[in-house]
Amino acid sequence: MRKNRILRNNASYHVIARANRKEFIMESKENKDLFLAVLKEAKKRYKFIVKNFCIMGNHVHLIIKPLKKENLSKIMQWILSVFAIRYNKFYNITGHVWYDRFCSKIIEDIRQLITTFRYIAENPVRAGIVNKPDEYKYNGITFIKNKLFDILEPPDSFLKNQY
Repeated sequence: MRKNRILRNNASYHVIARANRKEFIMESKENKDLFLAVLKEAKKRYKFIVKNFCIMGNHVHLIIKPLKKENLSKIMQWILSVFAIRYNKFYNITGHVWYDRFCSKIIEDIRQLITTFRYIAENPVRAGIVNKPDEYKYNGITFIKNKLFDILEPPDSFLKNQY
């Protein structure tokens, strides 16, 4: 029996979704762009804020804050299932795209928010893909630097100076 997900009103969450079998389903630009397109659609359908994200080859990270009367599980279920349906249709395949349920952790305070924000931003650096976070196109830091706020919200003042 799986544990109930801990949800809290007005909370921000660090969310991680991993590809099934650790496959690099997000390796291609097209698949990363598809995920971003689904995320944009979700923002029209549900009320939530994305503070940072990073799309890696076999997983994605988000800092997400559902707004009034929204539910993290419903938002993520929609994002991940719509992506999976479109991914499978594009490749003419069937089966699971995502491994198990997404992981989520409540971000308890500003210090943890900053730490999580940096951790997500540094993912492509730790993976050896780039030298600096803003060199990676599918990273919230790059969107912030280029003032692209269709997915992300403009950062809080204490997050602006992180990179």
